[in-house]
Amino acid sequence: MYDDEELSEIREAKESWEAETLDPTLDRHGERKERFATVSNREVDRLYTPDDVADLDYDEDLGFPGEEPYTRGVYPTMYRGRTWTMRQFAGFGTAEETNERFRYLIDEGQTGLSTAFDMPSLMGIDSDDEMSLGEVGKEGVAVDTLRDMEVLFDGIDLAEVSTSFTINPSAPVIYAMYVALADQRGVPREELRGTLQNDMLKEFIAQKEWVIPPEPSLELVTDTIEFAVAETPKFKPISVSGYHIREAGSTAVQELAFTLADGFAYVEACLDRGLDVDEFAPQLSFFFNSHNSLFEEVAKFRAARRIYANVMDEWYDAEAEASKRLKFHTQTAGQSLTAQQPLNNVARVTIQALAGVLGGTQSLHTNSFDEALALPSEQAVRVALRTQQIIAEESGAADIVDPLGGSFAVESLTDETEAEAMEYIEEIREMGDGSVRDGVLRGIEQGYFHREIQESAYEYQERVDEGEETVVGVNAYEIDEDTRPDLLKVDETTRERQLDRLESVKDDRDGDAVDAALDDLKAAVDAGENVMPAIVTAVKTYATMGEIMSVFEAEHGSYRERIGVA
Repeated sequence: MYDDEELSEIREAKESWEAETLDPTLDRHGERKERFATVSNREVDRLYTPDDVADLDYDEDLGFPGEEPYTRGVYPTMYRGRTWTMRQFAGFGTAEETNERFRYLIDEGQTGLSTAFDMPSLMGIDSDDEMSLGEVGKEGVAVDTLRDMEVLFDGIDLAEVSTSFTINPSAPVIYAMYVALADQRGVPREELRGTLQNDMLKEFIAQKEWVIPPEPSLELVTDTIEFAVAETPKFKPISVSGYHIREAGSTAVQELAFTLADGFAYVEACLDRGLDVDEFAPQLSFFFNSHNSLFEEVAKFRAARRIYANVMDEWYDAEAEASKRLKFHTQTAGQSLTAQQPLNNVARVTIQALAGVLGGTQSLHTNSFDEALALPSEQAVRVALRTQQIIAEESGAADIVDPLGGSFAVESLTDETEAEAMEYIEEIREMGDGSVRDGVLRGIEQGYFHREIQESAYEYQERVDEGEETVVGVNAYEIDEDTRPDLLKVDETTRERQLDRLESVKDDRDGDAVDAALDDLKAAVDAGENVMPAIVTAVKTYATMGEIMSVFEAEHGSYRERIGVA
């Protein structure tokens, strides 16, 4: 971008500025602190110049929006064509309450649904299981059978809405229920739009929710991808999720590297299955966290697109442009929310959401200010949605494609983030003797990811405890008064009402049909066949979540992590 002579002149000019302008100012006034760093503890320079991006090649490293390597965005017009999907997370109690919240959010201008499930549903057990006691409907909606799915989407047109399902170990069952509901309503499968999180590798790395061991879990994920390619081409069967890796305490670079490594592991699993990369890769999606350090987050998103495009091309011979475009959902950082002075979270969420927009996200969830205390109240979720709408409609941030592109600081941070993330990815690949898939599985088994994240989390908390990292309202600008807002309370009759429906379903269904469907599912598992058709058949008989997931646990056994704290 600059020739050697111009860079030399810039260096000389900077040296002159430091001597004549900066140093006298520092002598008189100093700076606020000795060290300036991001939330991830990346030290940032005082000033960036063209010298910091001297090696940047515009065509190869940046290009134009909608063209490789997609650093500047996956679409030529980005938000000038249409804004990102505003997808607020919702789910609590029974299907009736969550359906009511869905309708409220749609009426308020939300453009996509995002479903939160309770812990029993997430773990693949039924509401009447003794392990579910105290958890039914508490952190998301309870879904036991297709009947719950029918109520959950009552009055909502599946052909018109895009729906995200945040669920992992039992994701194939929820996906099957959605497909079965579409069949029931006469909605063509090819018209279904939405995203299934379904990222089991991330679960073993960070969130720690699983039913069966890593390798069969990976095979089950691959089944859903293969099925989706054939049956629901507009539906994303996986959202490779860095969000929970970041929430567990990773740095921005670790979040990016481990997420992309997981994504490449799924690519390799699909290739091993015999699938064509240009058939399945366009249906892969990603999910990132957006934290407080605005410029670091923007750089992370831009680096993600560049790495993905290059690796899909060079390692996996992807040819279709859609196979090399990394599309992602962003959620603001739950870990950053504070119970102290919770209204401060509105400002945090706004900055984080702006980073997602400036970084080119395809959809966005903004956390509610009260989520450090409870599930979001109606008022809080409305403020969160309005935050997105203000950014989209009032700030002008959506009017310019990649508005921070060309910033010396952002381009330098993008390059640094890319280089450091690729070091991690190459290390994981080497752990697998040239296979990212095997490297990720070995890393899980050997506790590699656990230790890396643990160390970063510990270091961050140490900085907070020592006051090096400021958290407003927690270790600075504290007040004694109670600032707790009115909180959402889940109806105490939730469990009783859910158990009544489950009992009614079991009484009304054809028991022989259920048994036959579960036997067919077991046969598919034993034969190593794609199990999705059998799961769809089973949910149509109103087999329960727990009954279906028990088939997999009986076949593959359970899993216990064999790592400790370093």
